[in-house]
Amino acid sequence: MALNQRKSADLSKAEVHKSSLWRHADDGPNRRQAVDRLVEMLKTLLAKAGGEKLKIAPFIGVGCPGIIEPDGSIARGGQNLPGGNWESNRFNLPAELKQAIPTISDHETMVVMHNDAVVQGLSEAPFMLDVKHWGAATIGTGLGNARFTNRPRAEADDGRAR
Repeated sequence: MALNQRKSADLSKAEVHKSSLWRHADDGPNRRQAVDRLVEMLKTLLAKAGGEKLKIAPFIGVGCPGIIEPDGSIARGGQNLPGGNWESNRFNLPAELKQAIPTISDHETMVVMHNDAVVQGLSEAPFMLDVKHWGAATIGTGLGNARFTNRPRAEADDGRAR
């Protein structure tokens, strides 16, 4: 499955096709209601993309405040999330999303969650190829930051950079 790489192999020409905005402060939901609303939004976006005959990768990426454990649970720092204990060891947002949306385009759904500042920084990676070190800072209901280092590119056997 290609991600419109004809325009740019490094995805620097990638664009958001559709988006949806919801501000939980407007509704004051509890955690369950917030997760249900997120699932509803994702299903709506998937249906729209399918209706427009777009190829949809079976992947959901989530940026979330706080310290994110390798299994996707929130260790700490989720106090600004709406209505409930998002840091509970009995709650895992990626697992909840995968259960609600088990397949996308007939493929098993993969859900990955990482810190929101890291996700924001990674979204800029295609534009930061000419620098060695760079970072991202987030300012919202909390503060976040991430620092990145580009490694030297290895040369492929055919002489093209990877």
